[in-house]
Amino acid sequence: MYQVVKLVGDTEPWWFFEDWKKDIITLEEFDNFYEALKIYKKNIEQAVDSYEMYQSRSDFLATFWNTQEQIWCEECGDYLQQYHSLTLLEDWHPVTSYEKRNAYSKKTGCVPFKVCSRKLKNE
Repeated sequence: MYQVVKLVGDTEPWWFFEDWKKDIITLEEFDNFYEALKIYKKNIEQAVDSYEMYQSRSDFLATFWNTQEQIWCEECGDYLQQYHSLTLLEDWHPVTSYEKRNAYSKKTGCVPFKVCSRKLKNE
């Protein structure tokens, strides 16, 4: 089973922290990889037009952000970037049964590295 998942949160989708599923805002499931890929690609195209920055990877994990969209973290005492992410997963894990697609590995900027210290302690 393949999942196309949209997330909103303060970490990029490739971290897969313990509580990452709490950031899910939409989920679509498919039996066929290529049907899932078609929806993933459509969502990528829409997001590229909606956000000023993005980074996508060949393993079908992508994140989008506007630099001014940050949230205050009480635990860190700092502002954290808010990310709008898109993933194509296979049984809730990065896709491994299909070849990586280097054409999906693109970026307009570097993801600001700032993760809540609470999340790092739990890993």
